[in-house]
Amino acid sequence: DKFLRNYLDLIAFLLQGLPANQTLTAVMAYMVEDFYREGAVMDFPKGGSKGIIDALARGVTKHDGCHIRKNSLVDEVIVENDRAVGIRLSNNKIIRAREGVVSNTDLKQTYDLVKTKHDGLEQEKKLYISDKQVPLCKSFMHLHLGVKAELIPEDAPAQWTVVQDWDKAIDAPGNVVVVSVPSKLDPSLAPKGYHVIHAYGAGNEPYEPWERFEHLKTTKERAENEEYQQFKSQRSQPIWDAIARRAPLVKTGSVEVEQVGTPLTHSRFLRRHRGNYGLAIPAGSEEYTFPSVETPLKGYYRCGDS
Repeated sequence: DKFLRNYLDLIAFLLQGLPANQTLTAVMAYMVEDFYREGAVMDFPKGGSKGIIDALARGVTKHDGCHIRKNSLVDEVIVENDRAVGIRLSNNKIIRAREGVVSNTDLKQTYDLVKTKHDGLEQEKKLYISDKQVPLCKSFMHLHLGVKAELIPEDAPAQWTVVQDWDKAIDAPGNVVVVSVPSKLDPSLAPKGYHVIHAYGAGNEPYEPWERFEHLKTTKERAENEEYQQFKSQRSQPIWDAIARRAPLVKTGSVEVEQVGTPLTHSRFLRRHRGNYGLAIPAGSEEYTFPSVETPLKGYYRCGDS
């Protein structure tokens, strides 16, 4: 059944950026079972994504002697005697490590933060990045909107997903769009009488078309570049179309706040190589394996997709 196969691909893709035939069977079994459990609902964190961040922070700071530094850009992993011993922040402040340094940046950034020559780490980087580029998931297009509440129908759900064309690949640019109106569930996320909308192309925006704009380094340069602004408008149109499926009054010119995120935004703001969503290593791959928790550099570890 073609539709059923595409639907399973959609579930897998929304979870971790790869179709069903490249996803672990255990993951697919869990997803399908959980989706169709009696009384199943989609949970939403009170306070939005900030609520998740705050909860994670509490999990650390509740322990004596543990704290978190916010808005602290790491510039370098410090290496002494072939061991990671700390980090240097962008303001030149040094934080020493008692046992080790754990990276949760993407794979390339994990390598690039080590600026001291280390043969083992450079050999691994050559394997994954230089000789044969490890496959990466695509990036995203985003719309962040603030709108008057009257523009969102009362019967519109708090979240909906649109597949523009079931005959196209699930990861075709702009084909799958997720729309979220979290203020329908948590009114504290928007001023009274307004809603916030976050809508995005689900990991289906390639980076290559955006390469020609990499030279635009400042907000002013990007704002004044007509070609860049037109391209952003063009690539975000499928997202506007998906929003209109349930909220047709929400359109360009009718919103109070409009912010468009692109793969360049992901690359710059999240420090992700080519704005990628993560490693696209398929289950059962004989060509690639996920990098291990331990790096070749002593005292330097990985978590997440690093």
